[in-house]
Amino acid sequence: MINRRGILGLFAAAAGSAMVATSALPSFAKSPLALTGYDPVTYFSGKSPKQGRAEFTAQHRGLTYQFSSSRNRDAFLANPASYAPQFDGYCAYGVSRGYKVGVDPLAYKVVAGKLYVNYSKSVQRTWSRDISGYISKANRNWPGLN
Repeated sequence: MINRRGILGLFAAAAGSAMVATSALPSFAKSPLALTGYDPVTYFSGKSPKQGRAEFTAQHRGLTYQFSSSRNRDAFLANPASYAPQFDGYCAYGVSRGYKVGVDPLAYKVVAGKLYVNYSKSVQRTWSRDISGYISKANRNWPGLN
């Protein structure tokens, strides 16, 4: 026979399990920072992208970008279209499928001078099988998702 304290213990254990289980699930939400805080200019350096710093920020299309230096911030502000990710930083594959989803900022590719990011490295592998086809579909879908 389970008493009141035992029932409360079961509820607490179940709630704790649910919290642990949901924290392991991927997040489909987009970060409030564009590129989750990575410096968009560094994607074009040929090296790994760098995390931006809170003291170097700029706004573009309603999004906040962070930069690793004032020089990168100034380069971005001089020509944001050259550095800003396509589809406002949403997953290029997701947009090609008709929805907006956040990204792993390290799952990226620069194609014809434009930055595209994906939800994950595994999604990026799928996207890489037909980059031009997915970009074409995403370009058609984007105005309706915007």
